[in-house]
Amino acid sequence: MPMTTDALPTPGPVPQQTAPGSTPPGAARSAPDRLLAVLAAFDHDHPALSLTDISRRAGLTLTTAHRLVGALTEWGALERDAGGIYHVGLRLWELAALAPRGLALRQIALPYLEDLYEATHENVQLAVRDGDDVVYIEWLSGRSAVGVHIRVGARWPLHATGVGLALLAHSDPTSQEAYCQGTLTAFTPYTIADAPQLRRVLAEVRRTGVAVSVRQVTEDALSVAAPVRGPGGAVVAAVSVVVPQAGAQVPVLTPAVRVAARGISRALGWQPDEPRRGSPIPGRGSSPA
Repeated sequence: MPMTTDALPTPGPVPQQTAPGSTPPGAARSAPDRLLAVLAAFDHDHPALSLTDISRRAGLTLTTAHRLVGALTEWGALERDAGGIYHVGLRLWELAALAPRGLALRQIALPYLEDLYEATHENVQLAVRDGDDVVYIEWLSGRSAVGVHIRVGARWPLHATGVGLALLAHSDPTSQEAYCQGTLTAFTPYTIADAPQLRRVLAEVRRTGVAVSVRQVTEDALSVAAPVRGPGGAVVAAVSVVVPQAGAQVPVLTPAVRVAARGISRALGWQPDEPRRGSPIPGRGSSPA
């Protein structure tokens, strides 16, 4: 929530860094906003924070941060170690386990992901869409698999990954066009970075049923992804395998990825001949294909 003022800013100290989505000290916020700002101070790059760190990243005074952190710690959302450093608590993990697009989906999909890993011994991923991002909810990796910038809970823009392209290609046309008209961040010289190219790629994904992402996030990796459908036929997730770009055999990988996606879809209740209806797993970006 941006800070607003009625006058031009005057010279002063350099502002302290705050976490994404937080508000600098002094801005008017509701009690829930302040509470959520404390939780938002934690991310994959900042999993352990001191009280001062939380105050700065949440954009709160130290007194307010102390009060809110105390309440969250007492409830179990945060935990404090012997050195006075705070971590995310198990109470949040318990709540996250109830998310139908999180652990519940992961548990259903895991046997098929393991089969795909055994068939390829490469990186295997399961992801869902959240707004303009893809969020990874499972990742299996072998010792000799190509290195990837992925971990459970990681986010990447939809256009830059195989799973993201599979999800975006099967969203509604209005959502696709809005995404194509947005900023397409490039991570390598091979990242899809213009709307006409992205439209062509999405059309090819719909035609073939698989998405192939080549050297988009790292220049040494290629991924093949396929959509996962729910009981009504709506695409609710995507599964992929990521291999070294050099020597990658897409025609060999494609059937294995399709089998895994189809197996997960059937386990979720999808029937191939059933008319497609709305998704039973709610969330932004889930829509009939």
